[in-house]
Amino acid sequence: MLTLSLIGIGCGDPGQLTRAAVQAINAADLILIPRKGTAKSDLADLRRTICADVLTNQTTRIAEFGLPVRDAGEADYHKGVDDWHDAVAAAWSQTIASQLGDDGKVALLIWGDPSLYDSSLRIARRLDPLPRIDVVPGITSIQALCAAHALPLNDIGEPFLVTTGRRLREGGWPQGVDTVVVMLDGGTAFQSLDPARLHIWWGAYLGMPDQIVMSGVLTEIGPRIVAARQDARERRGWIMDSYILKRRP
Repeated sequence: MLTLSLIGIGCGDPGQLTRAAVQAINAADLILIPRKGTAKSDLADLRRTICADVLTNQTTRIAEFGLPVRDAGEADYHKGVDDWHDAVAAAWSQTIASQLGDDGKVALLIWGDPSLYDSSLRIARRLDPLPRIDVVPGITSIQALCAAHALPLNDIGEPFLVTTGRRLREGGWPQGVDTVVVMLDGGTAFQSLDPARLHIWWGAYLGMPDQIVMSGVLTEIGPRIVAARQDARERRGWIMDSYILKRRP
């Protein structure tokens, strides 16, 4: 029977790997590493570095595969994502079949944690044949962002909301909360908000050597974040960032 392990590897710092993650990596017969194009080659490089650091099982093989790109021009967002997941599942299935067959242990190293704004669990359930699925939790970008700023996420006894840049831009500030965590923001959705009373804690490339963090009153620091984000994206060809907004009295 085929077993698929989705292993959370944190946000870029190999030191964030748990002992359970190291054990799962070494238990695999095959480790899949996705390639997302030359602009994001350092994401694949980091996965290879992690394997080089912790993989002691000499029989474990590593295979790379091209990750399909989502059609950003699809008018129906959910249909576009659904079609993309089908394409990714097909790529996984083809690579596993050619490298391992239908019996053995295959692992994917998941950025952050497989449970938070990551599609690997949904994609895994589309594989044919359907494997047994194991999950090894990892440090999320939210935890890494709070640690980078030495920031407690929630105020005393108060809730917080985790959302996306698209939802924040379309719906505005969510009702009933004063703390919002924003992920998967392809732009700078905080610019769509009234900045009065808002503080921001922002971070890009969290856990990686060129990590960038900035914080302050949104009216003052917001333009600096926009400029820093644009500069970083032009230099590297991609950016992975998240931020926390708190509304103050």
